[in-house]
Amino acid sequence: MRIYLVLTAAIVLNAGANIMIKAAMRNTPIILEQGALLQAFIQAIKNPLLIGGVALFGLALAAYSVVLSKINLSIAYPVMTGAGFLLVFLVSGLYFKESITAVHVLGAGLILSGVWILAR
Repeated sequence: MRIYLVLTAAIVLNAGANIMIKAAMRNTPIILEQGALLQAFIQAIKNPLLIGGVALFGLALAAYSVVLSKINLSIAYPVMTGAGFLLVFLVSGLYFKESITAVHVLGAGLILSGVWILAR
């Protein structure tokens, strides 16, 4: 049963990493001109949100590695990605004010159904 707590932690850490990196990059202009990409990269790596997001990815990897030692990959991966998608989907709409349509909601519901079926 503890392994499912570790899986939940891995999911939350991974989703949190994606959310923090998105927040970090919202105000970081990326210009694809010669020399500008390196400057944008240097500016980005000075951003605490980006550094925090990368750190969360590392913690998520550690937790997920533990999960894979106890749960089949064919179950762990779909649950990890599906549940992580749902968390990011919700935060994208609520915090980042990204557009969520009825088709998005339907797709999210189908993913949730699939994750529930796989986790059984």
